[in-house]
Amino acid sequence: MQLKYSNYVAFSHFHGKAVNNSGSFYMSLYDWNFANIKQFIGIQNYVTMFSDSEWWQSLGRTFKLTLLYVPALFILSILFAVLINYVKNEKAAGFVKTAFLLPYSITSVIASCLWMFLYMDRSGFINVFLKAFGLKGEKFLGSTSQAMVCIAVVLIWINLGYNIILFLSAIKDIPYSYYEAAKLDGANSWQTFWKITFPLLKPTSVFVLITSVIASFQCLDLIMVMTGGGPAKSTEVASLYIYKQSFEMMKAGYGAGLSVVMFLILTVLAVIMLKINGKEE
Repeated sequence: MQLKYSNYVAFSHFHGKAVNNSGSFYMSLYDWNFANIKQFIGIQNYVTMFSDSEWWQSLGRTFKLTLLYVPALFILSILFAVLINYVKNEKAAGFVKTAFLLPYSITSVIASCLWMFLYMDRSGFINVFLKAFGLKGEKFLGSTSQAMVCIAVVLIWINLGYNIILFLSAIKDIPYSYYEAAKLDGANSWQTFWKITFPLLKPTSVFVLITSVIASFQCLDLIMVMTGGGPAKSTEVASLYIYKQSFEMMKAGYGAGLSVVMFLILTVLAVIMLKINGKEE
C-alpha cells in the first residue's frame, strides 16, 4: 500500500504537466511568434529539433546536472536522516531539522543571490576562506568546468532539508521490533541499515529519486540568476534553451515542441524507475 501511494504521489507531479503539455503539443504544430497569426506547419518543429545541435547539447547538460545533483542529494538525505534519528535529545534534533529545512523555505532567487556572493572570484567568502589557508582561489561560476557543479551544490542546499524530513518520517515508521531482532542476531549498525532500514525506505527512495530528477530538469530560475547559461553556454540546460527559444527568439511553437519532448523524456525516466522498483518488489 505504501509503495502504491508513493508511486501515485510521484506520478501526480506529472498530471498537471500532462494537461499543460496537451496545450503545448497543439501549439507545437504551429509557427507562432506571439504576435502574428498562427500558421499550421504540422510536425516541422519536431523535424527541426532533430537537426538542432544546440538543443541536444543543452539536453546533455541537463543530464549532467541530473547526474551531479540526484545521487548526491539522495545519499546525503539518507545519511543525515539516519544520523538525526540517532539523536536522542528532541530539542537538539528539532534544531538540526529546522536548520536543514530553512533553505527550502526561501525563494530560488534569494538563494541564487546569496550563493553568488559566496562564489565571487575575489571577495567571495569561499575564496577568502581558501586564501586564508594559503590555497588558490577558484573561479567557480566563471569557470566552464566548475559552474555546473556550483549550480548542483545550490540545488542540494535548497532541497536537502525537505528530503531529510521525508526519509526521517519513513525511518520512524519502521517497527522497532525489527531492530531488536537484528540486535539479538548480532547484526552491527551497517548490517542493520543495509538489511532493514534501506530496503524499507524503498517507496520513499523512489519518490525522492523521481521528484529530484524532475527538479533537475526544471531548474531554470536558479541558472538564469546565477549564470544566465554561461560561461560559454556551459550551464545552458534544456529548460533555459526552451525559454530562450520561446521568449527571446519568439519561436513559441518551437519552444512548445521542445517542452513536449522534455516532458516525454521525464515520463520515460519515471516509468523506468518505477518498473525497476516494481521488479525488485
